[in-house]
Amino acid sequence: MKPFGAAIFGCAGERLTTEEKRFFAEANPFGFILFARNVATAEQLRALTSELRESVGWKAPVFIDQEGGRVQRLRSPVARDWLPPLDDVRRFGTDAAAAMALRYRIICAELLALGIDGNCSPALDVARPETHAVLRNRLLGDTVEQVTELGRVIAQAHLDSGVLPVIKHMPGHGLGTLDSHLELPRVGAGRDELDRVDFAAFKALNDLPLGMTCHLVFEQIDPRPSTISPVMIELIRSDIGFEGFLMTDDISMEALDGTVAERGAAALAAGCDAVLHCNGDFSEMTALMDRIGTMPQGAMDRAARALDARKAPAPVDIDTLVAEFEALSQKHA
Repeated sequence: MKPFGAAIFGCAGERLTTEEKRFFAEANPFGFILFARNVATAEQLRALTSELRESVGWKAPVFIDQEGGRVQRLRSPVARDWLPPLDDVRRFGTDAAAAMALRYRIICAELLALGIDGNCSPALDVARPETHAVLRNRLLGDTVEQVTELGRVIAQAHLDSGVLPVIKHMPGHGLGTLDSHLELPRVGAGRDELDRVDFAAFKALNDLPLGMTCHLVFEQIDPRPSTISPVMIELIRSDIGFEGFLMTDDISMEALDGTVAERGAAALAAGCDAVLHCNGDFSEMTALMDRIGTMPQGAMDRAARALDARKAPAPVDIDTLVAEFEALSQKHA
C-alpha cells in the first residue's frame, strides 16, 4: 500500500481544478472532507466524490459533517433537513435511542448514495449549562450514561450502513465556554471530574475506528491545546484507551497559534495520525503537505484498521425507515 499523506483535505468548489487533481495525486491524502460550498445538486456531488477518488487512484474515504441542525452540509433538496441532535433527543424522550438509530440510518443511506462514506459524528461531549452555544445543541445529553448510550446507537447505525463514524471532540469539549473556531477555550476542572464525566464518555466508546481531537486546554493537565499536546494525546491513547485513527479538528480554526503548516506539524508530533484541513485553500494545503509528508507505520496501521471497518451496507428500504421515524415523531408531537 502506498503511504498516505498525513492529511484529510477539503477542496475549493463544486468540481476539482486541474491544479487540485495534480496535488491530490501527489499528496495521496488519507481522505477528503466536503462542505456546503462543494454542493449544488446530487448529480454534481456524485461526480465530485468520484473525481476525488480518481485523483488518488483508490477508494479514499470522503467525509462530511452531517449531524443535523446548524451542522449539516447537505440540505434539501439534496438531502433531508434535521433538527439539532439534542433537540431530537429531548423531543423523543424514552424513544430517543430508537429515533436516533432511524435518523442516522436515513442520513447514512443518503450519504452513501452521494458517494460519501464518512460522517464526523457522533459528538460525545457531555453537555453542561455553560457549554458554548456553538456546540451545546449538537450534543446528545447532559449525563455520561445518556451520551454513551446514544453515541453507541448512532455509531452502530453508521457502521451498519457502510459509513465510517468519527467520534468527537476527544477527550471532551463539553466544558468549553468559548467557540474554538475563533478562540482557545480553557477548562479548569480537576482530573477527578474529567475522568468521571468528559473522559468517561469517550472511554466507553474507545473501540470505534476513528476519532477527532478538540482544540481545548485542560489547565490542570497540560498548558497546550489537546490537538498539539503530547500529554493529552497520550491520555487519549492510554487512559481513555482509544486505539483507532485519530485526526485533528480543523487545523484552520483560530484556537491554535502559528501558521497552518506549523499547527499541523505540531499535531503530528504530538501523536495525531492525520491533520484535518477543511477550507480548501490551495496555498495552505501545499504548505501543510510540504511540512508533514506521509504517515509513519503506526498511523498507517491504524488507517488500515479504520478502512477495514468500512463494510458493505445491509440492504435498506429508506421509505420504510422514514415511515418509522415519522410514526415516532407523531407519537411525540
